[in-house]
Amino acid sequence: MRSITYTSLCAAAILVMILAGSQAAMAVTCQVTELAPCASAISSSSPPSQQCCTKLKEQRPCLCQYMKNPSLKAYVSSPNAKKVSKTCGVPVPKC
Repeated sequence: MRSITYTSLCAAAILVMILAGSQAAMAVTCQVTELAPCASAISSSSPPSQQCCTKLKEQRPCLCQYMKNPSLKAYVSSPNAKKVSKTCGVPVPKC
């Protein structure tokens, strides 16, 4: 009986550690400079690079924060930025 309880406790502890690790891996640091690879695509009509799309997908949880920032709003809400988002398959959030 004691070994079953100990095994169950160990299994539960391992599950908690795995879930906590996956949450930590999903956390993103919101830094608009991470979108630097998208600058040329947003400021011109050139298509976004693969690196731009990767960074845009990584920074997706931060987009509302950027759109609410008066210093960044014009940049991240521009028609070209919306085009880049669409090309990269990242929906423009409704904030």
